[in-house]
Amino acid sequence: MNAPHVDVEQVESANTAFYEALEQGDFEKVSAFWLTPSDLGVDETYHDPADAGVVSCVHPGWPVLTGRGEVLRSYALIMANTDYIQFFLTDVHVSVTGDTALVTCTENILSGGPAPDGDEELGPLVGQLVVATNTFRRTPAGWKLWSHHASPVLAETDDEDGPEDTGTGPGTGADPEGTPS
Repeated sequence: MNAPHVDVEQVESANTAFYEALEQGDFEKVSAFWLTPSDLGVDETYHDPADAGVVSCVHPGWPVLTGRGEVLRSYALIMANTDYIQFFLTDVHVSVTGDTALVTCTENILSGGPAPDGDEELGPLVGQLVVATNTFRRTPAGWKLWSHHASPVLAETDDEDGPEDTGTGPGTGADPEGTPS
């Protein structure tokens, strides 16, 4: 077994590379970061490879997505509808126990969609603050994502009415055609 500090470094590297693949819009790389049935020793002859191992994903404002096929379809849809996205990860914490790792972080997201009226430039850039938990499993091919869960962060206001919505929750653009994490 690897030394604990090496495991932490490997998981942090896998986590960073996952977000870089998202920024690049590289569906093949994003797909490679998610567990496959063979990673879990599941015989694909007898199990639907899209559901085996039941990976899961929650994008801000979305329902829970389960199964590799459903999760990967969500990323394909996101990449097809996002012209520009950049993640600035802060508050990254990695915890490894055996063959399972947990990464918590804050995703400071800058994204832009298509320009209005078919202009060549990007549309307006939008900033979002999201907290995320990524669960990884050790496989013979390295650390792979088992689950991703992201939630919007509500900004505090001076009002005594409570937190103000940052615009990343349900009904505010974080839908299947919006910018998730």
